[in-house]
Amino acid sequence: MSGGADSLKTIFLALGANFAIFVAKAFAAFLTGSGAMLAEAVHSLADCGNQGLLLFGMKDAKAPASPDHPLGRGKAIYFWSFLVALLLFSVGGAFSIYEGLHKLQAPEPLAWPGVAIGVLAFGIVAEGFSMAGCLREVNKARGDRSLWRWFRESRQSELIVVFGEDLAALLGLVFALAAVLLTMATGNPLFDAIGTLAIGVLLVVVAVFIAIEVKALLIGQGVDPAAKAEIEGFLVARPEIARLFNLVTLQLGEDVMVAIKAEMRGGLDARGLVDAINAVEHDMKARFSQIRWSFFEPDVSD
Repeated sequence: MSGGADSLKTIFLALGANFAIFVAKAFAAFLTGSGAMLAEAVHSLADCGNQGLLLFGMKDAKAPASPDHPLGRGKAIYFWSFLVALLLFSVGGAFSIYEGLHKLQAPEPLAWPGVAIGVLAFGIVAEGFSMAGCLREVNKARGDRSLWRWFRESRQSELIVVFGEDLAALLGLVFALAAVLLTMATGNPLFDAIGTLAIGVLLVVVAVFIAIEVKALLIGQGVDPAAKAEIEGFLVARPEIARLFNLVTLQLGEDVMVAIKAEMRGGLDARGLVDAINAVEHDMKARFSQIRWSFFEPDVSD
């Protein structure tokens, strides 16, 4: 049901790109004194830490079920994804806005602007490479849905976070490059401050959208509508089931729990009813590999 998207590959790709970009940006910010460049350096460093948190969250989510967590710890990835959204908002967005306001009050001329342009161009290429890799995995999961619909319906919080981070990083680099070029062309350092503010606002907006989506998963959300419709279609088509009354699903990280209330075909004794339910659950889990837990409430027709 995840469409085969490899979140781990996407995270490592983003981590490598962001670390290389951070080193280049930090060096350029030191040489040029650009607020936009400094904001971008902090943003890239925060992204490296964010990807580290996502990797830890994915490992935490794979812990086995226990008496305290009978359905496993799959939802742990949602907590870490939400934490990443908060860090993107505060460390990335809020810091950039603060730096932009500071530059507005005390603008400083750029030094070595050519270095800034070179680093930003390198960053755009590296971030574009990371974004392309992320989009390849997203396209595996979204099928024929638009990117916006996939973003709203996806249950892979770590992929949502990396997609949002990569998009914000790529646009932020473009904003920073535009700010540096305008500052060079006009000699007015206010453009650098405005670029820094624009980057901060961008990060805050992206972080809020990510937080909204992850919050829904953290509270408790079913599988995406297309996947639920597919499960319903499978159950309705089963010869053992006369009528499907209700299907409740819950996304638990990579795993899914389903609860089914259905009317079974008549003429079955107790043993036959148990065998029919077992057959449905066995074939359902074989068809939908993410379903780890199933609870079946049967009713027998006359």
